[in-house]
Amino acid sequence: MSFGGFDDNRGQPMAEINTTPLVDVMLVLLVIFIITAPLFNQAIPIDLPRVSAKAVDDKPLVLHVALDAADRLYLDDAVIPFADLARRFAEAAAHSRQPELHLRADRNTRYESIARIMAAAQQAGVVRIAFVTDPAISH
Repeated sequence: MSFGGFDDNRGQPMAEINTTPLVDVMLVLLVIFIITAPLFNQAIPIDLPRVSAKAVDDKPLVLHVALDAADRLYLDDAVIPFADLARRFAEAAAHSRQPELHLRADRNTRYESIARIMAAAQQAGVVRIAFVTDPAISH
């Protein structure tokens, strides 16, 4: 607070905060950080060992399941019976990576068929299910 001034209210303290010193200090700190920031990235030179290793493959195993209007089931573009679906899901779920199920179905497919596929996936331990659709075409 400032106690002096050239106004008529000599007995009253000035109610405005002088921000000039605050701005000065912030600019000085900004300049100091700009100068010292490149110094933080200096690394100690270390001769690291060389090994031959494969890169980690982190892409999930994707099971492409399609169901047409005639209730024919396709797994990765091959026709399979519903009875083999649970076994194929269990084989895929046994891998170390969690498989994803990408499910495409004809718009005229019965809901019961979709429910059977989802139940087989759940029982086999496949928990990531995606429904593949075509984007809406606006006219």
